[in-house]
Amino acid sequence: MSEKQKTIKEQSITLKGNGLHTGVEVEMCFKPAAENFGIRFKRVDLENQPEVRAIADNVTDTSRSTTIEEKGAKIGTIEHVMSALAGLGIDNVLIEINNAETPILDGSAKPFVQALQQAGIVEQEAEKNFFRIKENLTYSNPEKGIELTLIPQENYSINVMIDYNSKVLGSQFASTVEFKDYDKEIAPSKTFVFTKELEFLAKNNLIKGGSLDSALVIMEEEMSQEKIDELAKLLGKPSVDFSGRKGILNEKDLIFANEPARHKLLDLAGDLALVGIPFKGKVFATRPGHFSNVEFAKIIRQHIKAKQKENRVDFDIFKEPVMDVNKIKQLMPHRYPFLLVDKIIEMSKTVIVGVKNLTFNEAFFQGHFPTEPVMPGVLQIEAMAQTGGILVLNNVDEPEKYSTYFLKIDKVKFKSKAVPGDVLVFRLEMTEPIRRGVVTMKGQTFVNGQVISEGEFMALVTKNK
Repeated sequence: MSEKQKTIKEQSITLKGNGLHTGVEVEMCFKPAAENFGIRFKRVDLENQPEVRAIADNVTDTSRSTTIEEKGAKIGTIEHVMSALAGLGIDNVLIEINNAETPILDGSAKPFVQALQQAGIVEQEAEKNFFRIKENLTYSNPEKGIELTLIPQENYSINVMIDYNSKVLGSQFASTVEFKDYDKEIAPSKTFVFTKELEFLAKNNLIKGGSLDSALVIMEEEMSQEKIDELAKLLGKPSVDFSGRKGILNEKDLIFANEPARHKLLDLAGDLALVGIPFKGKVFATRPGHFSNVEFAKIIRQHIKAKQKENRVDFDIFKEPVMDVNKIKQLMPHRYPFLLVDKIIEMSKTVIVGVKNLTFNEAFFQGHFPTEPVMPGVLQIEAMAQTGGILVLNNVDEPEKYSTYFLKIDKVKFKSKAVPGDVLVFRLEMTEPIRRGVVTMKGQTFVNGQVISEGEFMALVTKNK
C-alpha cells in the first residue's frame, strides 16, 4: 500500500534551550517544506543564511554527537531532532536555527516529538518512494565489538543490543517495528554518560550544557566526596552529595528498565535518517555509536544510489525525432493548450516514446500553483494517453477520422513532481493486441531517467461520427 510524504501543518513551531556541548542558548524553529525537499537546517545567524542538508555525506564529526556541515555552516548534535522526525514519519521540513548546535532540552527526543505533534503532521500529494533492500549490508568493527547489519524485510525495524561490561547496566536489548508507538516507547529515553567519562569531556571543553536533568549519569564504582567536588567544579556545576552511592545517580527513576538501550536505538534511528532516502529492511545493531551509525548510513546511501543508477533508463532525447510536433498535429486533434507531446523519438508496432519540454509558460502553471509550479498529475496521465494515442492512430488508415477515448485508468502512481525545466519522456507499451477497437497499454513518465509516474490504460479507438 502506498504511503504519502509528510510535512508539518503549522507555519512554524519554536523550541529554545542550551546546546549540550557548547552550553550556548539556541532557538530552533520547524517550518513546513514542499514535497521532496527533505530535511534541511538553515543557519539564520550567519550571512546569507546557508542551508545544510541532513544527509550522511555532510557529516563532519561523530566524536560525541552527530555534526553536519555544508557551505561553511555547521550544525551539531542533530541526532535527537532527526530521530523525532524519522519516528513521526516526517519527510520534508526546514529547521531554522540561530547557533551551531541544537538544544539538548531533557536529553531525549520527546520535546521535539511534542512540538512536531503540536504543529500537526499532514500528508502531501507525492508518494514516499521506499527503496526495498534486496541484499545484506554490514558495517563492523571487531575490535570494539560493533556490528550493524541490514537485511531484506518488507517493513522497517531496528533491533539494538548494548553491552559495556557494566555492572550497573548489564546487557540490554531494545527494538521497534515501523516506529510503532515511537512517541511513547522510544522518544522519552534519555541520553546517558558514565562518571569516568565526565572528566575527559569537561577537559575537552564539552558538555557545558549538560546536567542531571538532561542525561542519566552512571557511576560504576563509589567515588569520594572530594573527587565528586573536583568533578563538579571542573564541569562548572554545583556539587552534590553522592558519597557512598553508585549506580544511576539521577533522583528520578528510569522510565524504562532498558532505557539506555532504547536511547541507543533513538540515536541510531536519527543517524540512519541521514541516508536521506526512505528504505525498508531489518536493522540489527550491536554496540552502535554515532561513528558506526553514520558509516553504516553512508554504506546504505551509496548502495541505494548505485542501484538507482543501475535502474535508470536513458533516452536519447536529442536524436532526430520520428515525428515532430507538426506531424503529431496531423494525427491528433489536440491543440494549444492541450497538446502535451512535442515529439516522438521512438516508435515500433507496440512501443512508443514521446517527449514534452516543460516550461514555466505552460498555461496550467498560472494556477497550479502560483508560488510553486507543479504539473498536475492528471495532465501527466493525459500526456501518456496522448502518446499512446499517437501509436494507435499511426497504425490506422485515415487517422484524422478516428479518436481514442479512455475506458479505464488503473494502478496509477506518482513518485515525484514534474516542474518547469524538466524534460518529460513518456514510454507507452501495448500489453495486448488491439481487439474490437480496444487497446490496453502500460505507461511511464520519466525525468532524468527515473520514473515519476506510471499507470495502466484501456481506451476505445472509434471512428468519428
